[in-house]
Amino acid sequence: MAALPASFQHANKAAIAAALAENSESIGADVEPGEIQEVDMQAQADDIRTVFSHPTSFNVKHPLYSPWTLWFDSPATKGRNLPQTPISSFPQTPVPQTPSAAAAQGWMEDIKRVVSFDSVEEFWGLYNHIVPPSQLPQKANYYLFKEGIIPAWEDEANKNGGKWSIQLPKEKNRSQVDKMWLYTMLAAIGETFDPHLTSGEATEPNTQSLITGVIVSTRPQFYRLSIWTRLAPSGDEDKLRERIETVGRHFKINVLGYPETQKLAGPLATEVEFLSHKDSEKKGKAAKKLVI
Repeated sequence: MAALPASFQHANKAAIAAALAENSESIGADVEPGEIQEVDMQAQADDIRTVFSHPTSFNVKHPLYSPWTLWFDSPATKGRNLPQTPISSFPQTPVPQTPSAAAAQGWMEDIKRVVSFDSVEEFWGLYNHIVPPSQLPQKANYYLFKEGIIPAWEDEANKNGGKWSIQLPKEKNRSQVDKMWLYTMLAAIGETFDPHLTSGEATEPNTQSLITGVIVSTRPQFYRLSIWTRLAPSGDEDKLRERIETVGRHFKINVLGYPETQKLAGPLATEVEFLSHKDSEKKGKAAKKLVI
């Protein structure tokens, strides 16, 4: 696999450096200059606890800006292709762990909540133990959404938003989709899709990130990667439109690795396109798309 982009390498190096610094503070504290210290490596190893050693007691944890939840569905867990929602699903008993009882009313049981996490270490622990998209069965989906947000249009956080997506032919992208999905997840949990939060432009103290979740879907002939946003521009909302376009441009150039001017549409392929959820419901009627 190709090396991570520079921004992700820097973040990982910073996390590793911080972890090493925390674990080495007591080493050499009482040693005179030139003196060789005897180190009991077994005792030192026994003293170090990480997120993987104990669920509540550890000394290496780098918190994320927000907690996240991974959801999954496939033909093995459901009888329908796409994620069902309160409007489109058949009446069923909500999953007990579903975060919002109101949003979950009538929501399908087929989609499975895998795990929630709120640290760098927990993310890598999860990532290293799940099947990559290239090995998923047809019609399977991974949904990585912020904790408390259901991957459905009707969720309060999603109902006024939309999604950036790209469709990629399966045979040409089988060797690349795992890397693309990893980088998409890293950009989401690292909050790099929406620079508005860190650029100094956010004037409100409780300004939220536009990003609510990211999805990878496998279909018989293509993969689809999507980024869901909590808002979608309409009318003359130039500032919001610019902010949404920044997300799409970052997705195409920095995450997927395509030049901004490269045309991607073709057989079974699309450009990086944005469509509001409300326009997605029109099904065949003219819908306004943003294209990067």
